[in-house]
Amino acid sequence: MRFTVAKAMGRGATRRQTIKRMMGMAALLATTALSGLTLGAGSARAEDEIRIGVIYPLTGAAASTGVELKAAAELAASIANGEIAAPQGLVAGAGMPRMKGAKIKLIFGDHQGNPQVGATEAERLITSEKVVALTGAYFSNVTATASQVAERYGVPFLNGESSSATLTQRNFKWFFRTTPHDDLFVTNFFTFLGDMEKKTGKDLRSIGLFNENTLWGNETTKLQIKLSDERKFKIAEKILYPAKTTQMTSEVQRLKAANPAVIMQSSYLGDAILSMKTYKELGFSPSMLLANDAGFNDSEFLKTLGKDGEYIISREVWALDQAERNPLIKSVNELMFAKSGVNFNGNSARAFTAVAVLADAIDRAGATTPDAIRKALQETDIPASGLILPWKGVKFDATGQNELGQGIIVQVQDGKYVTVWPFDVATKDIVYPMPAWDKR
Repeated sequence: MRFTVAKAMGRGATRRQTIKRMMGMAALLATTALSGLTLGAGSARAEDEIRIGVIYPLTGAAASTGVELKAAAELAASIANGEIAAPQGLVAGAGMPRMKGAKIKLIFGDHQGNPQVGATEAERLITSEKVVALTGAYFSNVTATASQVAERYGVPFLNGESSSATLTQRNFKWFFRTTPHDDLFVTNFFTFLGDMEKKTGKDLRSIGLFNENTLWGNETTKLQIKLSDERKFKIAEKILYPAKTTQMTSEVQRLKAANPAVIMQSSYLGDAILSMKTYKELGFSPSMLLANDAGFNDSEFLKTLGKDGEYIISREVWALDQAERNPLIKSVNELMFAKSGVNFNGNSARAFTAVAVLADAIDRAGATTPDAIRKALQETDIPASGLILPWKGVKFDATGQNELGQGIIVQVQDGKYVTVWPFDVATKDIVYPMPAWDKR
């Protein structure tokens, strides 16, 4: 848009009138830049793009995870755009009719697992790429910094995968999260252990904590200690190891010496693989390893470890074996497999859901202004029948947290993640205790 002072002034305009008109035109330009769209009366022209920023680890130690998250996000956008036929009933599966032909375009940022890079990428996407909303960033500590930038600019940020409970305890106006958080997941662990004690008659009161030391692992540790005290469990050993460490020998030796009945572990992919290799090298086979999702559920985990990854138990929000209860799981997973060559896992299924929910909100808003998208997110009320996850739905509370999310627990058996808890939806019995390395 070009204009001159003479044009702005108009014939016979006073200096005060000139300044006022130029300020008004500047405000119009700023509004257009922030929205990323030229909309008239809340509608979009067919050629318009709805630019959404997506921040994931696309290089670095978690690059393989980022690749799957990216593929899942792209699949959700393609379905929302009507480029792929949507399974009946799926949220955001109607080609966004209220946006009158506008198409979602995902603009990706690579945070490399670095919180500061994540913040820089968020700012770039908002100021240079003119995105109307952000999603990501998998790592809780990166989500924390990136969402701070979005909050400062007044841009909606919908998080699908990060589970640190404090993310929705910051009184942010523009932050929303679809996934359940660690308060729920860790509570499920202790409820599960209580159920297992009743089922097996075994004493599972001795716990070893083995968590990485970023925001996610530190917060998880605090929750585990709190619930151990409340529910009369004993912490036999507590280890917070350096994230992205290259050796775990001394830490595993400490766990082996403590010999807890259960190990609760929070690790991203590289650390999860390293820990399993170290367990085997040192001949340590805990009776039960309860993993806090993340690296233990990444597709590369079993690709790398094969049978050495068997029998770990993990909290989850996704399991392909739940397709008998929800046909959407099978049909949408087939689309994911056709696109990427891998099945959904808990990480990618949540990334898919976040983009689908965001697309649904933008469609209902009928516009891409920040306030319109935020209002639509606040009004979100998606039933369980519209999701591929075993939740009661998606509905955000006053903090931006989805209050209808739920969790399940799975175990690796014969190279697959099968549902083992809650017992009323389990498809397989739990293999317990975990067989020793020389008994597999």
